[in-house]
Amino acid sequence: MSAEAGPAMTGGPDEHVRRVRLPADRRTPAAARAVVRSVLAEANLDELLNEALLLTTELSTNAVEHARTELDIEVTADPAGLTVTVSDFASGPVDELTVGVRNVSTDITEVAERGRGLLLVDHFASRWGTTYLPTGKGVWFRLDRADPGGQGPADPPTPAADSGSNGHTSTPSAGAMSALMQTSPDPYADDPLPDFATSLLTRVAEMVGAAGGVVRLDRGDGQGPQVLARYGRQPRAGNDLLRVPLAVHRPYAGELELDAAPTGYARPLAVLTAERLSLHLENDRLRRADVRRQAWLTFLAEASELLAQSLDVELTMALIPQLVVPRLGQWCAVHTTDEWGRLRLAAASHADESMLPQLHATLREAGPDSIQARLREASRNGTQTPLGAPMEGFAVPLIARGQRLGTLAVGRHLRHRHDPDEIAVLEDVARRAALAIENARIHAERRRVAQTLQQSLLPPVLPVVEGIGFAAEYVPTGGDADVGGDFYDVVPMPDGRWLVVIGDVSGKGVQAAAVTGLVRDVIRVLAGDGKPLPEVLARLNETLVERGAGRYCTLALAAVGPGEGGRLDVGLHLAGHDRPVLLHSGGGPATFVGTGGTALGLLDAIASPTAEIALDPGDCLVFYTDGVTERRRGRELFGTGRLRDAAAPLAGYSADVVAARLRATAINFSVEEPRDDIAILVLRNDAV
Repeated sequence: MSAEAGPAMTGGPDEHVRRVRLPADRRTPAAARAVVRSVLAEANLDELLNEALLLTTELSTNAVEHARTELDIEVTADPAGLTVTVSDFASGPVDELTVGVRNVSTDITEVAERGRGLLLVDHFASRWGTTYLPTGKGVWFRLDRADPGGQGPADPPTPAADSGSNGHTSTPSAGAMSALMQTSPDPYADDPLPDFATSLLTRVAEMVGAAGGVVRLDRGDGQGPQVLARYGRQPRAGNDLLRVPLAVHRPYAGELELDAAPTGYARPLAVLTAERLSLHLENDRLRRADVRRQAWLTFLAEASELLAQSLDVELTMALIPQLVVPRLGQWCAVHTTDEWGRLRLAAASHADESMLPQLHATLREAGPDSIQARLREASRNGTQTPLGAPMEGFAVPLIARGQRLGTLAVGRHLRHRHDPDEIAVLEDVARRAALAIENARIHAERRRVAQTLQQSLLPPVLPVVEGIGFAAEYVPTGGDADVGGDFYDVVPMPDGRWLVVIGDVSGKGVQAAAVTGLVRDVIRVLAGDGKPLPEVLARLNETLVERGAGRYCTLALAAVGPGEGGRLDVGLHLAGHDRPVLLHSGGGPATFVGTGGTALGLLDAIASPTAEIALDPGDCLVFYTDGVTERRRGRELFGTGRLRDAAAPLAGYSADVVAARLRATAINFSVEEPRDDIAILVLRNDAV
């Protein structure tokens, strides 16, 4: 079959013609393929797609690489087939091997680099030829579709063997090439790549007559190159071994090997096979990377949740190495800095527990090249620092809100260096861990401040008075993080009596604590001056209205002094507070005593009636705050009735026992943490 001077145009109403001009750009072959694909779709010539795209790619790529001018692509489709012409605007011959006749040599080593694409054209095209115009030159090819009578596609004639040929295997047919290009992996297989690669390798090996072949792939996971597919015998080493690298991105790397001489069509077909396989390997790499990133995101979310749940500094630092090992390293160590910038080992973990003593010893070693020195460098510079031998790994600083808290050191897995994704995850873990440590430290400091402030609002000890028993129990809101408004006190009065005080300031926090301190101090000053209790309450109400910042206070005041016959005389004033419970040592039901009054800080004028109570020896008066009665178990409240019933059996016990038992009863009523402070103050007549 001869190369003709120009393509034969059939013309007619069923003809589809497309002409485009494309720049000399690396993207031009893709654009040319798109033009051919669209024309084939319009003309319903899908059976010619693979050969047409292959030959269009070869001609357009050759023109871009060598002519380096704009290209004209003309595509004509008719019911009988497809004609594609690729023209450039450079002078000179197309190639010395394209002059008018089919090339009779099939040894690719005898063909110039610029002529290899024309070998494929010569093989697959029904007809092809060259064109010469005053403005440039071009190459065209014709692909005929299946015979209308149903005889099937006509294979191109087999090229005549040269008399001097070495008798190599005949070249593959267009149908075989099409089958090779249409091979795809099974999407429903657990790992479709090995079967797909084996099928592809088998097809190309049979086409080129290879005795054996192998596809090796290194996924960059530390396992090195692995055999992905094998055909026939193991390829022998030597000059005749055909090797084609796989066009995959890092960390993937691999190659296709065929035990065949790199002559004839062997190398082009091997290259096409490698490109086909590389496409699916790239899809596999991207899919695995996506799955891996999703797994890392899940890991980071779970790590953040675990770290956020801990508000204890030591527990948080002990948790960090457990999160890292063994998923991100063989060992992990957390160091924190003190106020002088010195590093202190806070926690460490190793995948092999027997190696922990050695790890601790290595981390303690001093010297200019020790791990301690590298850790100080990482903490001081705030950057990632490699550790080197003997504990291979790296250290990242722990920084939160601009504060350098220490370092996170991680050792690599055996035979596996940390890849960029793992390093990024570890840096993210370090940031989250540093923030969790800082939050735990802030919470611990806040808790210490709250405890100190709360203790300053309560008497360190209750006075010891002959004939009078005092006892108190105080349970702050769960966590001790906020200062409550509940308080109690026992204050001596100038006339020899004792003033028993229990109160509750609305709200929590620093402002509530400030108002609580104000109430406590005003009561102590006025009672110390000998003011009557109604006046004490009135003056205190004025103070809260003016300086209470909108907060109010409920209060119970009881002036206690000796009476006749060993009794204790109690003058009780209630300012919006719950009535205390009276327990009789001689038996009988527990009762509430006192008359309600007005809470302080709400109104300009208040009412606080006085209730006179006589306590016989052994009698108790139990004061409490609403943290006891409003203790919740779901929707159920502990309530005043349950308090009275719980106190009744305690008649006759000491003040300490009564207070402790009532506290335990209130706490055990619910498994939840107290929502409000619980304060209980017991006054007992201990006279014999």
